[in-house]
Amino acid sequence: MAKTVYFAAGWFTPKQNAAYEQVMAAIKKNKTINDADSYVPLAHQYKGLRVDEHPELLEDKEWQMATFNGDCVGIKSSDIFLCTYLPDEEDIGCGVELGLAKGLGKYIVLVIPDEDYGKPINLMSFGVADTVIKVSELADFDFNKPYYNFYEGAVY
Repeated sequence: MAKTVYFAAGWFTPKQNAAYEQVMAAIKKNKTINDADSYVPLAHQYKGLRVDEHPELLEDKEWQMATFNGDCVGIKSSDIFLCTYLPDEEDIGCGVELGLAKGLGKYIVLVIPDEDYGKPINLMSFGVADTVIKVSELADFDFNKPYYNFYEGAVY
């Protein structure tokens, strides 16, 4: 049975955008992910207004609260929490989402670009993850057979 995922990722820099696109492509190839019903925050912005296209929304309290709470609902209602993690460009929003997912008992998978895998990661991100994989492993990862593993790199 295909699982739904909450797809956490930064998308504020060129490197974050590139990783975002790589992971999204792998999600679409993964037969154990129901990508049509998964929660992708950029596809669920309040009133369909994306902050990257409408930066003025960063000052709009209604949009801020509705988007934040919508993402919380997405985390709560998804089977799995999947986070694109860049050791050199951490996204603080992903940190908040990781904490909420851990508190809710979600299975948490950190996905790190192959070229960054092995670099030191934040201790708290390391601690909440149930498994850490490379982007190249995501398309074939079996979300119906979750397991725990240690990240092979160091922490800071």
